[in-house]
Amino acid sequence: MSFLGKLFGKKEKESLDQGLQKTKEGFLSKLTKAIAGKSTVDEEVLDNLEDALVSADVGIDTTIAIIGKIEQRVARDKYINTSELNKILQDEIEGILVDATDDNYKNFEIPASKLPYIILVVGVNGVGKTTTIGKLANNYKNAGKSVLLGAADTFRAAAVDQLTIWSERAGVPIVKQPMGSDPAAVAFDAVQSAVARGIDVVIIDTAGRLHNKAHLMDELTKIKRAITKVVPAAPNEVLLILDGSTGQNALEQARHFTAATDVTAMIITKLDGTAKGGIVLAIAHQFKIPVKYIGVGEKMTDLIVFDKHEFVDSLFNLETK
Repeated sequence: MSFLGKLFGKKEKESLDQGLQKTKEGFLSKLTKAIAGKSTVDEEVLDNLEDALVSADVGIDTTIAIIGKIEQRVARDKYINTSELNKILQDEIEGILVDATDDNYKNFEIPASKLPYIILVVGVNGVGKTTTIGKLANNYKNAGKSVLLGAADTFRAAAVDQLTIWSERAGVPIVKQPMGSDPAAVAFDAVQSAVARGIDVVIIDTAGRLHNKAHLMDELTKIKRAITKVVPAAPNEVLLILDGSTGQNALEQARHFTAATDVTAMIITKLDGTAKGGIVLAIAHQFKIPVKYIGVGEKMTDLIVFDKHEFVDSLFNLETK
């Protein structure tokens, strides 16, 4: 079996099903009520469907887009019964989710021409950024890659200590400096060390502050400038970490960070503890940025590859195996 096969097998599917349980229980119960006793998709069904989507934090704009597509289908096909609505809805939701431009992330592979592969991780404090970095490092290591962490969040007292703990758990080295050090200098040292040691993957943590977008932009620009002195193409990836349980707040954070830097992909955390899993759709629809991984727990193994087909399948499957 390939590494990818192991990565999204039965165990991972079970984790996804369970992680979305709260979201789908609320969403599907409302969807069931929306079509109860109806033989055709009429205005009332669409209104109830809209309510179900909004309550799952899909967001007004995304909900309107989905309802609009379904209305077009109803108008075109003239007769659609409610038993067909689920399938149409799944198709439209899956169509909103954005695919990444390559599949290397699915099995944590990296083209030889891109070594060292440098990942800049951004996101506000409290979204699970440090935990996610540890999980990423663990997955890359399990895929046979050498990994180094860069602790460039030097403004928060516990950030460097927390990242050090995760580096030890994952069994990967870390480059760090005392609290208050220049983040760009830490990032520079991390990349320089990785090049000298022949490291495959460098994951750099950054400060999770949003109080001033201009400061955030300046800081990320300085970090980018510092690491390009060592590797001109760096960073290869800018991953935005968002807490799925914060719903529309996550959307606002995405707006800030996409304005401040070129976010290439997202990781949505804490989906296991929320009924707001629909925020994944709102973010994908508004920013056209792919979600690459989702967090469904605190364990090292609770970071799974985001597969839009499997996500939609789990969203509509109320059974947990």
